[in-house]
Amino acid sequence: QVQLAESGGGSVQAGGSLRLSCVASGATYSSYCWGWFRQAPGEEREPVAALDSTGSTSYADSLKGRFTVSRDNNKNTLYLQMASLKPEDTAMYVCAAVRAHFVDEGGNCRLPWAYSGQGTQVTVSA
Repeated sequence: QVQLAESGGGSVQAGGSLRLSCVASGATYSSYCWGWFRQAPGEEREPVAALDSTGSTSYADSLKGRFTVSRDNNKNTLYLQMASLKPEDTAMYVCAAVRAHFVDEGGNCRLPWAYSGQGTQVTVSA
């Protein structure tokens, strides 16, 4: 069973940065596609970024250039570095995984997410 635990959320002013972390257990990075999605109150879930077993990445078009997904295999940790944050980035950010080898476009993996964490809240004030 894959377990994911996010941290690093918080409140920042517009223009600021945050780095989210996701510690994974029960799976190896070589077999899974990993990533982040977000959901704001009253809004639909939105893909953010994905990273696959080859190291390829995928991002939502609106977030390219501001968000960077990466991983540290030694620490079993996935990261999301967020820069130039905007109030519209305010949401619950959730780490997710699926047993798939490759990313797809738009911040997704080629299969739907199978596992997800509880999320970490990011609030950006104007």
